[in-house]
Amino acid sequence: MKTPVQITFRGIDASPAINDHVRRRAAKLETFSNRMMRCHVAVEAPHHRQKHGEAYRVRIEMSVPGADLVVGNRSSSDPVRQDLYAAIDDAFDDAGRVLQDHVQHRRHDAKPHEQHH
Repeated sequence: MKTPVQITFRGIDASPAINDHVRRRAAKLETFSNRMMRCHVAVEAPHHRQKHGEAYRVRIEMSVPGADLVVGNRSSSDPVRQDLYAAIDDAFDDAGRVLQDHVQHRRHDAKPHEQHH
């Protein structure tokens, strides 16, 4: 992957398996845009639930020419998942859609308009 990926763990210990999974998913984002300049992924276990296990939240920030794109945020209404891999996959699925929409929008804006004589 050409894009530098930064991974931050909050409330959860970093693990090589999770780190590798995040990096593999981040590398797939380059299929939507080879112009991504930065990708920061925050993996959080925001609530310590003793009865129901951990709940995980993933936030992805991507920098592309002309925009900073963010998927997920830290409000209390954010969806949380009890399966960490599912939370990562959901966030990257959303990030792929956001990035693809951004690229398509930029291409549409860049199309030359018909010239009228």
